[in-house]
Amino acid sequence: MKKFNPLTLFFTSAVLALSALSTVQAEVSSETLKSISIPDRIETSIGTLDFFDGVPSDTTINKVYDNLDRTRALGVYLDNMGGVSINSVLDGLAAAGANATNKVALFEQLMDSQTLVLTANTSTLYAYSGTNLDKDGPTVIEVPPGMLGFLDDGWQRFVGNIGVTGPDKGKGGKYLVLPPGYDGKIPEGYFLLKPRTYRNFLFLRGSIKDGVKPAVANIKSGLKIYPLKDAAKPAATEFVNMSQKAFNTVFPNDIRYFEILNDMIQREPIDAIGPEVRGAIASIGIVKGKPFKPNARMKKLLVESAALGNATSRVITVQPRFDGVAIYPDSDSGWTMAYANKNTSFEDNGKMNLDARTLFYFNAGGVTPAMAVTKAGAGSDYALAFLDSTKKAFDGAKTYKLHLPPNVPVNNFWAITLYDTQTRSQLQTSQPFPTVGSLTDGVKKNADGSYDVFFGPSAPKGKEGNWLATVPNKSWFMILRMYGPLEPWINKTWRPSEIELVE
Repeated sequence: MKKFNPLTLFFTSAVLALSALSTVQAEVSSETLKSISIPDRIETSIGTLDFFDGVPSDTTINKVYDNLDRTRALGVYLDNMGGVSINSVLDGLAAAGANATNKVALFEQLMDSQTLVLTANTSTLYAYSGTNLDKDGPTVIEVPPGMLGFLDDGWQRFVGNIGVTGPDKGKGGKYLVLPPGYDGKIPEGYFLLKPRTYRNFLFLRGSIKDGVKPAVANIKSGLKIYPLKDAAKPAATEFVNMSQKAFNTVFPNDIRYFEILNDMIQREPIDAIGPEVRGAIASIGIVKGKPFKPNARMKKLLVESAALGNATSRVITVQPRFDGVAIYPDSDSGWTMAYANKNTSFEDNGKMNLDARTLFYFNAGGVTPAMAVTKAGAGSDYALAFLDSTKKAFDGAKTYKLHLPPNVPVNNFWAITLYDTQTRSQLQTSQPFPTVGSLTDGVKKNADGSYDVFFGPSAPKGKEGNWLATVPNKSWFMILRMYGPLEPWINKTWRPSEIELVE
């Protein structure tokens, strides 16, 4: 009987393994090898890319890195637009005089077209302010009765409602805004707001149903903002009248866009955004605790990516390719809404609707769920039109007509405001308040109770009260606002016409 030899077993196993490996290798097809390899030359949208057996040439390396940095910068532009936009608002207000927490920007004679603010209206008494929690610590906001507002954080994410839609239910009250990570004592008697950032945006609207002056007086007498540490003897809240002032709050589309983002990153805590968003921002040279000093090559790419972001946002605005934007999806109507599917978080089923977020932040400012809640007879609802009935851009040299059928379904009033397609702010024309509506002096109904509204460089004869001026060689868009919309608007049995060119 032969003795067992372990070496024989080892060599036999090795031979079998090699044989099996050869069989596996033999089964790898040329198609598979091709799919995991790269040709020596490929043609792409960024040009020809050359390789030597998979190794990129120096020219290809530079070309691909340029594309990578440009692509990442474009993503950073689109993904952080809400934050850059709201910080631009706060920067603009500071430059115009509201440069401290206790200095409130108040539009005492309402807002006209001199001030560049994204799609602000002429029918609302606005009051804006901001917090500096890193400097002031917990901050108190005392609001008078009848306010409608909210607090958004430094990335323009909703924090909480204030006033009618907030916990004070419109009766007025004290709110306490706590800094991120605050673990100190919290006194009783306050409604708490807990943002993830130090710099936050306060938006307030006062009701003008009894007139503008009483609404201004209500705000000035009852709105107070001060650090909690100074509660025993707070500094007086100051009100800076911003009406009829020419200044800008709209974010730029050049290297300054990324400089504003860098200021945000340096100022705000690490937990303000997640690691993936922060990583994308860091990939283009914006890192907390480090100077932002792009070289000439990177500056060129950043400027180019901002231009692409600007262009992308305008394409998404005019021709959105996602569901939930059309107000009348059963037709070829051009009427759209700012919040796709009336979703103010832009999140659904575990995903972020990136284009819906861009659509809103590029054209509007201030996020609250209250703006997307339509309740019959209360609140407001908006319809936007960027194109005429033939899906062409509005031409300021031409005349257009909008027909509102009889019995416009509003509990309060309706109003149409024109906006500049470049600035997305009120259109600057011979009319400082580019709005016409049911409360406008001189507006006329048709015999059947309907309205015809005209838009053009000059008013059709006899229609001066139903006309808004446009500017030749400029485009424009409009927002129809329904204040206290009634059921026929909500269920869409009543609908405005498309905007027709008047030949």
